Amino acid sequence: MKLQRRQFLRLAATTAALPAVSRMARAQVYPTRPIRWIVSFPAGGSNDIVARIVGQYLSELLGQQVIVENRAGAGGSLGMAAVLSSAPDGYTLGFVTPNNAINGSVYPNLPFDFIRDSVPIAGLMSLPNVLDVHPSVPARTVAELIAYAKANPGRVNMATPGTGTSPHVSGELFKMMAGINMVHVPYRGAAPAMTDLIGGQVQVMFDNLPSSVEHIKSGKIRALGVTTAKRADAVPDVPTIGETVPGYEANVWYGIAAPKGTPQEIVDKLHQAVNTVLADPRTKARFAELGGAPMPMAPAAFGKLVAVDTEKWAKVVQFAGIKPE
Repeated sequence: MKLQRRQFLRLAATTAALPAVSRMARAQVYPTRPIRWIVSFPAGGSNDIVARIVGQYLSELLGQQVIVENRAGAGGSLGMAAVLSSAPDGYTLGFVTPNNAINGSVYPNLPFDFIRDSVPIAGLMSLPNVLDVHPSVPARTVAELIAYAKANPGRVNMATPGTGTSPHVSGELFKMMAGINMVHVPYRGAAPAMTDLIGGQVQVMFDNLPSSVEHIKSGKIRALGVTTAKRADAVPDVPTIGETVPGYEANVWYGIAAPKGTPQEIVDKLHQAVNTVLADPRTKARFAELGGAPMPMAPAAFGKLVAVDTEKWAKVVQFAGIKPE
């Protein structure tokens, strides 16, 4: 009788441990096939550039290819919708940007709630937006641009990578705080907007620094200010907008998220892998060239950052009356 009881207890203990063993085994073998990483903007923009840098190193570390897939549209909402409707198995990830903290206010009928329907994995990079002008614009400082815009109301065209993007709301915050009017010209991504800025079809552009920095250094465009509280190491001679417009600040950040329900052990493995990539001197050097810096964050901390910026940009969207394209 005692023997039977001991056998029963061993069997019960073994059975109870099976789910934990199964989770551990799943985490150990993941990934067993390529991972799809969806970037919600066209190729050539800063989102795409950073994703391909990180994706290359993640592929080396995880032993499986991380395939960057561009799905543009609706200010980044189409791509994220594809991510959040995918199986929560760790094989479809989303490249997260401030757009995911903005779009809920711009697009009231989205088929998802980003905070509710996603699982934060890691922070990637922090960087500024930059205020660029075509060389023909007679302004070499932020103050001169403000004066020029006031003298030419409605005649200065402001390009952005799209309605509701981080550069767009950065521009609207600038217009609001500087008391000026510039005509918003939205594009489907940073690359086509930059093409028209270089060609002189538009006069002003707010852009993520990574997709502008080489054009700034070559002299094709002129940078007047960065949106962060501190100057960017990649363009140290470019002042902050806040030096002219006190209190102005707009930060850009990138990260990774997965669909809600993704197993915690997979989230943990991806988070550890990302942090390893961010600590790699190669990554730090590439990010510095682009004007950004690694932003390692625990999943919960990254989720909180998204929530805080969601509240901040909702106020700007409401004030500017931003509507979908």
